[in-house]
Amino acid sequence: MYNKRIAIVGTGYVGLVQGICMADFGLKVLNVDLDEEKIIKLKSGKIPIYEPGLSDKFERVLKKGSIDFTTDIIGAIEECEVIFIAVGTPPNENWTADLQNVFSVAKSIGTYMNDYKVIVTKSTVPVGTGRKIKTIVQEQLDDRGVKYDFNVASNPEFLREGKAVQDFMVPDRVVIGSDDERAIEILKSIYRPLNLNQVPFVITDLESSEMIKYASNAFLATKVAFINEVANLCEKLGADVHMVAKGMGMDGRIGSKFLHPGPGYGGSCFPKDTRALVAIAQEAKEALPIIEIVITSNENQKKRMVKKICNAMGDVGGKTIGVLGLTFKAETDDIRESPAIVIITELLRLGANIKAYDPEGIPNYKTYVTNARNITYCFDEYEVAKGADALVIITEWNEFRQIDLVAIAELMNDKYIFDFRNMFDPQKVREMGYHYESIGRK
Repeated sequence: MYNKRIAIVGTGYVGLVQGICMADFGLKVLNVDLDEEKIIKLKSGKIPIYEPGLSDKFERVLKKGSIDFTTDIIGAIEECEVIFIAVGTPPNENWTADLQNVFSVAKSIGTYMNDYKVIVTKSTVPVGTGRKIKTIVQEQLDDRGVKYDFNVASNPEFLREGKAVQDFMVPDRVVIGSDDERAIEILKSIYRPLNLNQVPFVITDLESSEMIKYASNAFLATKVAFINEVANLCEKLGADVHMVAKGMGMDGRIGSKFLHPGPGYGGSCFPKDTRALVAIAQEAKEALPIIEIVITSNENQKKRMVKKICNAMGDVGGKTIGVLGLTFKAETDDIRESPAIVIITELLRLGANIKAYDPEGIPNYKTYVTNARNITYCFDEYEVAKGADALVIITEWNEFRQIDLVAIAELMNDKYIFDFRNMFDPQKVREMGYHYESIGRK
């Protein structure tokens, strides 16, 4: 196994999970970030994100001393042979990926490298970024008048929020893109614990590796948008989308994953990566009509949820709507692109009052939505239900499955439930006297 210290530049979601899990392998990891306050907190044992299983690993590797944190990027570059770039690539106004942080790290590497380096892009970057990194590093070396060997590799991440630790420790595959055998062998030695567990390795070129990440997320987003459209049709025709999805998923060519209807996908990956892929295609003068329709379909699905509420309740002005779930999915505190944002914003625009609860997402939602009025944040599901005219389930947190609907009914002003994650049995809930709406079911 690789026995030198590894630098990971960036302590966001990807960089932090990467660093902690690699340290748990027994590797020596140095996480780098320019945010001094964040580094101080990490060194003191405070983890800034919610991800199941990560805090236990963090406590263990911090105590063992296999991970450290620093703002000294120069020292990290000089000390470490392998440098992972795991900084953010947020979207520009035209949805292309903003690569200034990636290129800034590349420039720093070229400016301060003192020996052979393997530069690995872990951030999600457009096809061709690895080649640009090579050029930037080489330009800095030429300006310095020095010659050091280096290689650039692509090693995209495929971490699901809420299951990131599991996905890192037991991945479906490890993708390594590089033109150099030395860099490939070094990365294979870093990931040797996974290789011993017979995890498949995909060894390819830089461009193909970069494309694999975008293509994978775009295809999964397509499956989500597809089953949501099928669910909407099922409602009109009296079919049950769960049975339809079950029948589809048994086909080995299709598979059962990501065939779960809901209020639309969100998060930091699918929305950003599908839009970025369309932007990449536009620059290449190549149309991607399927992906473009997926993006539109997903946004329409979020708005459709509001229409379902209004079609059932009529005018929601002045009514109190209880919202269960603010994050884009369960087991995360991430509210980026969450359907809850669109649904709540539109309900507020229509004059509704909102009571909301999420086990992990309230602080981030408050930070993201700073000017919203008529929102009351609650400490549990039952406080949300008190005096509410309707409950809207947006996120599939397990604790919502255990709600006492009899007790909830006594707390509510009116008995509407909009179950946008299909968590309950429609017949049983309606027998309790609720007006119950789900997605793609009778």
